Amino acid sequence: MRVDTVARFLGDGGVAQTQARAHGVDAGQVRASAVAGTPTERFTHPDEVAAFLASGTGGNITGADVLIEGGMVTTV
Repeated sequence: MRVDTVARFLGDGGVAQTQARAHGVDAGQVRASAVAGTPTERFTHPDEVAAFLASGTGGNITGADVLIEGGMVTTV
């Protein structure tokens, strides 16, 4: 049995709404600002991640927490 989790970063859902409320702006502004700062210039949808993890390509990913952030987090 494979068990994987997908860590939500910002996306189209609740996190953008929470940030918008905290800063008194529209959630659409938060999303647009976040997307503008990513190399992919879009959010990844959960069904894309699920399809990848269920595919043969993602078959060796087991017991992982996958952070889907579109390049927002830069590491060295």
